[in-house]
Amino acid sequence: MNHQEALTSYIAAFVAELVKSGVEDVVVSPGSRSTPMAMIMAEHPQLRVHIHVDERSAAFFALGIAKASQRPAALLCTSGTAAANYYPAIVEARYSRVPLIVLTADRPHELRDVGAPQAIDQIHLYGNNVKWFVEMAPPENSAEMLRYARTVCARAASAAKSSPAGPVHLNFPFREPLVPQLDRADLFELSERTEGYVNIQGGKLSLPNEEYKEMAQVLNSAQKGIIVCGHLEKSGFPAAVIKLAEKLNFPIIADPLSQLRSGLHDGSFIMDAYDTFLKNDDAKKALKPDVIIRFGATPVSKPLSIFMKENSTARQIIVDGGGGWRDPSLLSTEMIHCDELLFCESVFPYLNNPDNDEFIAVWKKMNDITRLRLADIKQVEKLSEGKLFYQLAEMLPEGSTLFVGNSMPIRDLDTFFHFNQKGIKVMANRGANGIDGTVSTALGAGMASQPLYLVLGDLTFFHDLNGLIASKLYGIDINILLINNNGGGIFSFLPQANYPNNFEKLFGTPLDLDFSHAIKMFGGEYDLISDWEHFISAFKRNMDIPGLKVMEITTNRDRNLTEHRELWNSVSREISRLLEG
Repeated sequence: MNHQEALTSYIAAFVAELVKSGVEDVVVSPGSRSTPMAMIMAEHPQLRVHIHVDERSAAFFALGIAKASQRPAALLCTSGTAAANYYPAIVEARYSRVPLIVLTADRPHELRDVGAPQAIDQIHLYGNNVKWFVEMAPPENSAEMLRYARTVCARAASAAKSSPAGPVHLNFPFREPLVPQLDRADLFELSERTEGYVNIQGGKLSLPNEEYKEMAQVLNSAQKGIIVCGHLEKSGFPAAVIKLAEKLNFPIIADPLSQLRSGLHDGSFIMDAYDTFLKNDDAKKALKPDVIIRFGATPVSKPLSIFMKENSTARQIIVDGGGGWRDPSLLSTEMIHCDELLFCESVFPYLNNPDNDEFIAVWKKMNDITRLRLADIKQVEKLSEGKLFYQLAEMLPEGSTLFVGNSMPIRDLDTFFHFNQKGIKVMANRGANGIDGTVSTALGAGMASQPLYLVLGDLTFFHDLNGLIASKLYGIDINILLINNNGGGIFSFLPQANYPNNFEKLFGTPLDLDFSHAIKMFGGEYDLISDWEHFISAFKRNMDIPGLKVMEITTNRDRNLTEHRELWNSVSREISRLLEG
């Protein structure tokens, strides 16, 4: 049997199993060594193949597809530095628990370490940032090797999906000639186990029933308990944790990525202004808890993290269905590896109705006062970052997806985006908290979730301008709200700002770019917003325009800093008056 037949049968069996394993989308960065895999993938009728020529953007695009769809997405590139360009997105996928199947083509073994072109060491290229790595065997057409290809594929998909989800890496050495036989009528026919070669079953982490009872006793004895919810994508969890909070009479400190700040659920236990009032020392004393239950990833809010750290004597219970260790401040007294939804449902029957109305009343009063004072941002006449986020809950259409860039945007979202019942899904890349790949990730999410709105700063936008090509190529509708404060606005809030010598050079980093040219190059609609009236009209008009739309909102970093501090001081004064009676 010749090489071409073996190459075709081996890869076709792998691709067929990939589809059987639930993969529907693959992002391909064109290259020579990946030719056989790419050509066979393009032939499969149930596989959506997306071409993205920039490997870094391609990987983030796949990340966005997987984040929004909650299904593994596959990535394919040629050998050499192409594979290295996937690294940032793979790191993000690892830490944000997003399932990716990374497929890298490679030179065969005889062309490694001998000076062959486009040959680098790809063995364990991503180190511990992937859950599983396999150096695939060279293609063969024997029954045993087709079973091998299918089995590895099924294992890879299962590993990527199993909790905690994450990326896996399969490295394929291919010999020339690289063009497969595509004229075969039986290309994807499977001679055995046609529904999938191996069915891999996984379970949820759970506890013995006695431990649920013991944990219920701990919670029943708490007089001042709080529930902290970070980023968590789990169907049914919002209803379950709200039911738990109602039973315990505990406030829920809801991170903007917890999916608790928007939806048809009851918002009376949702605290959404804590990032501001937990800056006040008097408030922190009045709100001191004796028990903290934590679900999900580390929250965005630094004041909240400081508050939990200052209450190290409180019993701090972290529930993680992925079996990780999400405790950067080393505060946990109980690390419970149990599915979050299962934990809420299993503890609930053993809970009593506690007598702690006074404690939650203080939390609610603080939250209400803070929201009232933060509403003063509506009176700001000049274009303002805080006012933009305050208005989003009202302006976004029902069921929107809101993707938010890191640095200042995600923090302003935390401060100004309050509870609403519009079912807005909020997303961000908070695994490694970087600004790279934000545009591409959002556009990937837009493949599965519409209408899509992306809010980000000018440095983040510049960092991934290449990613805009996906909107043009695939007709992805996206509304981008570009906050341009000409540099790194977040640094104005950090200690570096107290040292003006070289601050602009090292941290402010103004770009002085006219982004309209880039938007035109990618065939998008562009508005340079002049005032709030212009913004509202452009926002409404763009709802009816398909494709790429960018609204650039120019703000001033110094004015933004002053505006935020005045609001914080206003809230602090109100809270101090409240506590002084």
